[in-house]
Amino acid sequence: MRRQRLQDFFFHKLTLLFAASVLLVLAGIIVSLIIGAAPAFREFGAGFVSRVEWDPVGDQFGAMIAIWGTLATSLVALAVAFPVSFGIALFLTEICPAWLRRPMGSAVELLAGVPSIIYGMWGLFVFAPLFAEYVQPLLKSTIGQLPVIGQLFQGPTMGIGILTAGLILAVMIIPFIASVMRDVFETVPTVLKESAYGLGCTRWEVVRKVVLPYTRNGVVGGVMLGLGRALGETMAVTFVIGNAHELSWSLFSAGNSISSTLANEFAEAATPLHSSSLFALGLILFAITFIVLSAAKLMLAGMSRQEGSK
Repeated sequence: MRRQRLQDFFFHKLTLLFAASVLLVLAGIIVSLIIGAAPAFREFGAGFVSRVEWDPVGDQFGAMIAIWGTLATSLVALAVAFPVSFGIALFLTEICPAWLRRPMGSAVELLAGVPSIIYGMWGLFVFAPLFAEYVQPLLKSTIGQLPVIGQLFQGPTMGIGILTAGLILAVMIIPFIASVMRDVFETVPTVLKESAYGLGCTRWEVVRKVVLPYTRNGVVGGVMLGLGRALGETMAVTFVIGNAHELSWSLFSAGNSISSTLANEFAEAATPLHSSSLFALGLILFAITFIVLSAAKLMLAGMSRQEGSK
């Protein structure tokens, strides 16, 4: 018994050390970002977040262009990837024949293993020319003529830009979201679905009234996983976003994201203020990710409370 108690004691302390090491690493990252970003915030104040100017020659920096590029590309990616991923997961779990389910599921998972730089090269040399020649002119002549939303689809059709980067990100995060959704859909007990079918529910009604309520937390988790990947993606975005420090409402225009700015300029930062501004961008990206994940947790907690009240 004494030997077992010692084993349990050491096992408990070892696992506690592993868990604490993650928190220590996270704290170290936050502290290093704050220390590195401090000179930029001392120089420009809180207005650094809303400043548009980014001039390495004049040592004048602001984060608004990079923040807009990050949020715009991520939202475009999520708007495209979520319904596609939902359809893939639903087909694989509810509709797909048994002989096709495994190879198709493996093919979707293989897409997640493709390096991001490959997606970037494909986007720049294959997707962007086709997008500029066929898709962007079509969007400009149709949606671009609408009163308000049309401003998002105006400008030169160069093929690269925020919209292109968002679509490449969508292709990248679809396997992650679809894989998580498929796994959580498969956890729904068969008896629940069969009972709904026995009551005369259609397949869509079973999905909407049985599968989705049962797996809501997992679905939101998969979406947040994909959004986190989109927010922090670097190389693929760097290839196709245009890397221009310009602020425009048009999704066709070239721009910059926080990750692409860091990738392009960190090794070439010539002044301490330039380096500090890049650290500040990294800290802002960390804060954006934290806010998004916290909002998802609060949303799930609110939905759980509503279910309890009912």
